[in-house]
Amino acid sequence: MNDQNTDKLNSIIESSKTVLILQADNPDSDSLGSAVALENIFDKLGIEAILYCGVDIPNYIKYIDGWDRVTKDIPNNFDASILVDVSTMTLFEKLSETDIRKLSSKPSIVIDHHTASTNPITFSDLQIIDNTNASTGQLIYAIGKKLNWPMDKKALELIANTILGDTQGLTNDLATADTYRIMAELIEAGVNRPELENKRKEFNKMTEAIFEFKADLMKKTHFAYNNKISHVTISQSEINQYSPSYNPSALVLPEMLQTEDVLVAIAFKEYDDGRITAAIRCNPGAAIANQLADHFGGGGHTYASGFKVTNMDIENLRKECLDKAQELLIKL
Repeated sequence: MNDQNTDKLNSIIESSKTVLILQADNPDSDSLGSAVALENIFDKLGIEAILYCGVDIPNYIKYIDGWDRVTKDIPNNFDASILVDVSTMTLFEKLSETDIRKLSSKPSIVIDHHTASTNPITFSDLQIIDNTNASTGQLIYAIGKKLNWPMDKKALELIANTILGDTQGLTNDLATADTYRIMAELIEAGVNRPELENKRKEFNKMTEAIFEFKADLMKKTHFAYNNKISHVTISQSEINQYSPSYNPSALVLPEMLQTEDVLVAIAFKEYDDGRITAAIRCNPGAAIANQLADHFGGGGHTYASGFKVTNMDIENLRKECLDKAQELLIKL
C-alpha cells in the first residue's frame, strides 16, 4: 500500500457525495464487515454509502449489523464505487451489462487481500490489493489510519469481525504478528472480542435438521491418496434445502481437516444449471489451496480458496482436481 494509491483513493472519496460499495456474489463476514465499516466511516465524512450484493445475505453472517441495508440493485446515481474483498469478475455473475457500464462510467476502486489470478476487474481505476493482510477489513483499517478516517467503536467492531471471520478466530495462518497487534489495538479501543464471538456463535447454532445434515455430509465424505485428500459433493437439492440456514461447505470442511492424515479438504457443490463450485481448505504445511484453485480459474489464499466451472462432468472434475492436488502436495 503506497502513498500514491492512498492519495488517489482519498482524492476519489473526497470528491464524491455518494459511494457504491460492492460485495461479490459469495458474501462472507469479511466482505460484509468491510462494506458496513466503510459505510460507517463515510457517514462520519458526510458521504452517503450504498451497499450492494447480487445475492441475498446468508443467515450465517447476519450477526454482522448492517446486513439488512444491502441491496441487490445497482443505483443510477452514485459518484464512485468500491469493490471490497474481491478482485475478479468471475464472482460478479449477477452484474448485468448495463450494471457494468454504470460502474465503468465512474471512478472505481478495488480493495482486497486476495491475489487476483484470472478475469480481473477491468473497469477499476485503482486497485489496492495486499495479501499480507488477514482480511480486507484489516487492510481498510490500515488505510483508515493512514488517511485519518474517523473510525468509531462500531467501525472497529466490524473490522474485528472481518479479521476473526477470515482467520477462524485467529487460529489459521492468515493471522500474522501484525494481525495480533491490530486486534490488540481494537481491543484497547473498546472492542469486546468475547461479545463478538458469542454473537457469532449464537447466530451459527445448528438446528436439529442441520445437525443431522452435517452427519450425512460426514458419512458421504471420501478420502484419496492415502487419506491426504478428503472430498465431499453437495447436491442442488441439499443446497436448496440447507443453504439459506447454513453454508453446507462450512459445516463439514473443518471436520474433514480434523481427520487423521488429511492435508486438503474439498467440498464440491453441483448445481442443476451445469455449475460446479469447489471450496478448498488446507491444513498447516499444505499451502496449496490457491494453486489448486488457480488451475481451474479460481483463486484465494494459500490455505483457503475456491473455484467454479461450468458444463464439466462432476466425475471428470473430481478426478482432475484430486490428481492436481496430489501433484501439488508432492512438490511441497
